[in-house]
Amino acid sequence: MAGRWAVVVHGGSGSSSAFKDGPAAACNAAVESLRRGESALEAAVAAAVVMEDDARFNAGTGSNLRLDGVTIEMDAAAMTSDARFGAVGCIRRVKNPILVACEVMKTPHLLLCGEGAAAFARQHGFPDHDPISDRAREKYRLARTNLNARTFENERPERRRFDLGEQWNFPGSQQDDCDTIGAVVRDEKGRFAVANSTGGVTYMLPGRIGDSPLLGAGLYAGRSGAVAATGDGEEITRKLLSKQVYDWMGSGMPAEEACRRGLDLFTNQVSVGLIAVSADGFCGVSNRDMAWASAEE
Repeated sequence: MAGRWAVVVHGGSGSSSAFKDGPAAACNAAVESLRRGESALEAAVAAAVVMEDDARFNAGTGSNLRLDGVTIEMDAAAMTSDARFGAVGCIRRVKNPILVACEVMKTPHLLLCGEGAAAFARQHGFPDHDPISDRAREKYRLARTNLNARTFENERPERRRFDLGEQWNFPGSQQDDCDTIGAVVRDEKGRFAVANSTGGVTYMLPGRIGDSPLLGAGLYAGRSGAVAATGDGEEITRKLLSKQVYDWMGSGMPAEEACRRGLDLFTNQVSVGLIAVSADGFCGVSNRDMAWASAEE
């Protein structure tokens, strides 16, 4: 496969396959980047920006309000096969968190969060941007109606309630129609990169960080390939899913087999999706509907 590139982009576990045109457009942006001679990282980030700017997906412009109904906090990360990594967590009021994550990659740090991440963004020329949309408000209204109308007697006790001045039932795994977006790329020089971005889920306390910006959990890249995960962030993190799938590929397992083995680590009650690219293949799999697309030279 020397000299051949490949791109895979997903719109999140639970995203409708009818939205495949979104990941397809993101793939096109990555392909254009590669054809200009840019790196796997630049191509993956180009794809992620397209997805962040598409309000149908839960990242950037499409991010969800959190449980308090007023806060949007976003996570994003990128990693390359030469072990460069940069991430932001719970960042507010930026348009494209993935671009800020790439700036973090240029520093001695790996992950900046909250107010520090926002201040870093301003220092590096990213303007103030309010990502709250009418769609986010409507999704929150429906989520609150759902919470008030239902009980979840079978949920684990620690996930049933949060005290935010009133009692909330917490339904557990992902309830939104879209989750984390992600892109993985192999460029013509055999380099790999991955980019993740998410607005989290509505049923989430301010300050919560999921798997998306965590090295080895939501994403991983190395000389054997690149992997991005999507779904129930807490469960994905507990299993360091992306690193596990990467290690299987590193042992010689084909990308699709490694990803399907990753899905088998979870019950069907846990929402999980994976995309991966290796030296000799790529794939996209999920135990939910998932919009995804790929392109290969």
